[in-house]
Amino acid sequence: METTSRVGAKAPDTEGAEDAPAARRTVDGYLLAPFPWYGLDEAFTGPRWLMQVGTTADGSVEHGSIGHGDEPSVRSEGTLNGENTERFAVVVTVAANPVRRSADGTGVLDATSVSSAAWLAGVGLLSYTWPGQMDHTLRDDWLEQQTETAWVLADDLNSEDWATLSLPVDGEPTPFHYRESEYGWVLAASTQAGVHLGAYGRGMSAYGLAFSVVKDIAALA
Repeated sequence: METTSRVGAKAPDTEGAEDAPAARRTVDGYLLAPFPWYGLDEAFTGPRWLMQVGTTADGSVEHGSIGHGDEPSVRSEGTLNGENTERFAVVVTVAANPVRRSADGTGVLDATSVSSAAWLAGVGLLSYTWPGQMDHTLRDDWLEQQTETAWVLADDLNSEDWATLSLPVDGEPTPFHYRESEYGWVLAASTQAGVHLGAYGRGMSAYGLAFSVVKDIAALA
């Protein structure tokens, strides 16, 4: 993927809860971003929460996620048969950056693209998924394999694995790349606001979603 970076992303840590100082650091990271954050629009009236930001080697904020609905837990075998009642959607905002020099001038940072958002969303969904028939010690290997698969899928958004879905972004119809799996769904698109959007979730239909700029990110802390 020549023009797309994995932007330092990793699967979110689902073990343990954040303490108050960690939560404050998370808010600070969002406030440092030089781009707007996106979430579901005002039609969604349920809970919202901040998750985590991703930064480049020089500390610049490059992406972050905002959750909506039920805070997800790792999904195991029993929930794959419909027993899970969690309903959530996570919106990932990625700064639309071109290829540029690193802050110390010693290297080059890859460009971000809609594929970056698609990969981050795919990995985010995987981080809350765990085939229950698999031994706990093998989950890391499974996650690594599936993460690479998500990367391959994100690298070719024009493949038959992706459909096109038009959803509102700031009130304007926007074409999204869309795919479903047994674990949930993933969306990705570029916007006119200088960011790429990714989204993932389960239990909530992707077809009725709409996205808009978060007016007061600090209010979600």
